[in-house]
Amino acid sequence: MRKFLYLLAAMTLTLSGCSSSSGGDGGPQAGTAACTNDAQKQFVLDAMRDVYFWYTALPANVDLSQFATPEELLTALISFSPINPLTDEPIDRFSFINSAEADAQFFGEGKFEGFGFSFRFEAADDVRFTRVFSGSPADLVGGFARGQRIIALDRRSIADIQANEGVGVVFGQSPLEFTIRGLDNIEFTVTVSHDIVTIDPLPQWRIIDMGGTPVGYVEFATFISTADPVFSILFADFNAAGVSAVIIDMRYNGGGLVSTAELLGDYLGGFNSNNLIFSKTLFNDKNTGSNRTAFFQRLVNSTNLSRLVVIATSGTASASEIVINSMEPYAEVTIVGDTTFGKPVGQVGIQFCEKILRATAFETVNVLDQGDYFDGLPVDCPAVDDLTEVVGADTDPNLVTALAFLATGACPAAAGVLKPTFDRDLPQIDLHGPPWREFAGAF
Repeated sequence: MRKFLYLLAAMTLTLSGCSSSSGGDGGPQAGTAACTNDAQKQFVLDAMRDVYFWYTALPANVDLSQFATPEELLTALISFSPINPLTDEPIDRFSFINSAEADAQFFGEGKFEGFGFSFRFEAADDVRFTRVFSGSPADLVGGFARGQRIIALDRRSIADIQANEGVGVVFGQSPLEFTIRGLDNIEFTVTVSHDIVTIDPLPQWRIIDMGGTPVGYVEFATFISTADPVFSILFADFNAAGVSAVIIDMRYNGGGLVSTAELLGDYLGGFNSNNLIFSKTLFNDKNTGSNRTAFFQRLVNSTNLSRLVVIATSGTASASEIVINSMEPYAEVTIVGDTTFGKPVGQVGIQFCEKILRATAFETVNVLDQGDYFDGLPVDCPAVDDLTEVVGADTDPNLVTALAFLATGACPAAAGVLKPTFDRDLPQIDLHGPPWREFAGAF
């Protein structure tokens, strides 16, 4: 049903995870003279001039004394990336510096330190929970639930916080007092402290009987390595039921590891497209030796896929978009929900001084060399992400729309519910350091 995307006039990158490398001994080690603050700034500048996808846009002369930290320097450097005509802002909002330990914990184990929820803005002063992670502090304290509105944090209104430091900064405080308005409009207050949160990348999957035709449904939260062994289990279930149509719910999936995206591609397309090109990862002209092509591989539980429906929102990004874009030339792919975020570039990880530089370094394109979708992958069947409905429930408007399309080949009318105001933002979790990012390679 979907038309193939055409490249934009300006060449850009594809992001679907993190990078093509996950760090290693690429930079100076902590405790050495090379890890002074000045040396770290010089290292970041040198690395960006080498691997950065838009390195030619960086200024020729940079006065490092003008920047207090390597993080501040990086913020200045990425401001020279091309301008996104949709937002009139630099395209690169993705490069960042993080703790190497936190980076490894998140991408390797799905762990981060925080309260354990994701959120979005419905209006400038209206913050809602989109999900609460099982077993997290927010879950265990009781009362936190999808769709609830945060009225105040430490007795400060959201409007006041946004006019000053922003809620992302306040979520870094622990303990924190939340004033919450429930779906029943009753307000309550609870204090929560940070702890280690573990994300389940595949919180649910099931087989839906659609008039005698089995349809596989799976909610996919993030592209991290702990998803890899679960794919085999869920696709074995799908194959045992004779599934040929799959619905992947990636409405809050901001991306992750490219390797996990490629593995998902093997389960979705490996049966019918074995040894054909899944995607191509392309670096700048200094690093063409790192370019690589990923091919579909038929695995034991690869499915005989005929139709793929992806539930998406404006927070569906990076690795999620790589899978969609790479599958389109080989199967009937339909996007239900909303146009995706538009992150067709990925980052590499370069470790230095117990930190890791995640620099945007490559783009990803499909077998037809189509990519550059900074305006997002367009929705086919609009549907509203109604926060009063449980994700994947029988009454979830997105699942209802997906099943209706599979049954009739036509899109039902979208439910008349207000869309979020800030629908071009990535979904956020209360994660310290960089916001809910993803990379495109080996992140």
